[in-house]
Amino acid sequence: MGDYLVRALGFNGNVRAFATRTTDTVGEAQRRHNTWPTATAALGRSMTAGAMMGAMLKGDNKLTVKIEGKGPIGSIVVDANASGEVRGFVTNPQVHFELNNVGKLDVRRAVGTDGFISIVKDLGLRDMFTGQTPIVSGEIAEDFTYYFAVSEQVPSSVGLGVLVNPDNTVLASGGFIIQLLPGCDEETISEIEAHLKTIEPVSKMIEKGLTPEQILEAVLGKGNVQILDTLPIEFKCQCSKERFGSAIMSLGVQELKEMIDEDGGAEAECHFCLAKYHYNQAELEGYINEIESQKGN
Repeated sequence: MGDYLVRALGFNGNVRAFATRTTDTVGEAQRRHNTWPTATAALGRSMTAGAMMGAMLKGDNKLTVKIEGKGPIGSIVVDANASGEVRGFVTNPQVHFELNNVGKLDVRRAVGTDGFISIVKDLGLRDMFTGQTPIVSGEIAEDFTYYFAVSEQVPSSVGLGVLVNPDNTVLASGGFIIQLLPGCDEETISEIEAHLKTIEPVSKMIEKGLTPEQILEAVLGKGNVQILDTLPIEFKCQCSKERFGSAIMSLGVQELKEMIDEDGGAEAECHFCLAKYHYNQAELEGYINEIESQKGN
């Protein structure tokens, strides 16, 4: 089973729900960045949440998640879009600790709790939508739950989980988001709360082979889920030599000349996928000529 996400309604349209398997997607990030287990869990949970939030968008819309808790992991940055493409990185990927007092990876210690979670949505408008809330736990899922409640004023429950193998590879990763829509009654809320108290951790459900559809059934109860559609999820980076070239050109003629004089060229590396792009002297001179021709116009 490859990674995918399901969008659904629950309880006769009173609940909006998302669930996803991200094992391969997070595994790709782990391989690219050589993250250690605790860092993998933090990055994987964040990418899983980002993928589901991306699925809430439409068309070419996209978003960026930034989590800065001042812990040893540094910043976590995730990009996602409405097409199921997600990418992410952490500042310090080689972070790991002993298991916490409940026998789980100590994500809270890695992330820290003195900071903010920020969401920037590019909705194709002139101004970006930006929401920011304090980190309340450092465990990621609770922080997204708080973000939805405070910044977007949507009562939500977020479940995220990543299991890591002894060789640092990803065994299972996934998550769900349940959101109460206006008019949701107390009886429905109580039933959902009862299910949330008894379900297994989402990573365990993924490990056992449960599909995103089955995860939603576990969370909302059989017969309470109406699947709307599915969306493939994958690690995909949008970087390219042309995009980095535009960034290099924006540095200006003087800096480009210094690159030629000092290094005979330039190199750029993508933070998300670690791809490297080389620019020789002729390419940099071409950028200089382009800048000067634009000034002439």
